[in-house]
Amino acid sequence: MAFFSLLRRLYLTIYNWVVFFGWAQVLFFALSTLKESGHQHVYRAVERPLQLAQTAAVLEIFHGLVGLVRSPITATLPQIGSRLYVTWGILWSFPEVQTHVLVSSLVISWSITEIIRYSFFGVKELLGFAPAWLLWLRYSTFLLLYPTGITSEVGLIYIALPYIKESAKYCLRMPNKWNFSFDYFYAALLVIAFYVPGSPHMYQYMLGQRKRALSKSKRE
Repeated sequence: MAFFSLLRRLYLTIYNWVVFFGWAQVLFFALSTLKESGHQHVYRAVERPLQLAQTAAVLEIFHGLVGLVRSPITATLPQIGSRLYVTWGILWSFPEVQTHVLVSSLVISWSITEIIRYSFFGVKELLGFAPAWLLWLRYSTFLLLYPTGITSEVGLIYIALPYIKESAKYCLRMPNKWNFSFDYFYAALLVIAFYVPGSPHMYQYMLGQRKRALSKSKRE
């Protein structure tokens, strides 16, 4: 058991720091491009590291399933799923939205959040604890960054709707051998609808996490 515990900590330490550096790269490229070229060029500057860093989060679902971490799948899955949808199903799939200013607010909100989160868990796995200031950042910055991130996500999906409808990309029309139809436009509307109850619920969940984590820190 001791060997397994050591192996687990080693793996999670490496995983967290690798993804941390991925998000640090995203933030650096985003801020540099904003300063030098403007928001219209941010997506092109961050596209590949953004895709790699965000897709790497799929492993966190696996981590929860096999018990490597205690994070509940019910909280992890919607967050990762919605981000992957925006990353691949909107930004990558519809270049027309890539130059919008909301891409910058999205990327900055995501990257700051993840830089703090992955460094927190990276330090915790490496040392067995995290400093108080990093714990405070981990459980406090979402108060601002979650609303800005969610607003950017919903905004970009909404902006993409005309292009989704016009292109008919990812749609399956009848008749076909499966006798099944799928319209990506209505799927996107459904995703937006899920944000309405989902976002406040997730925000409340994170507020509860913050209260528990900070009160536990004070006791220690």
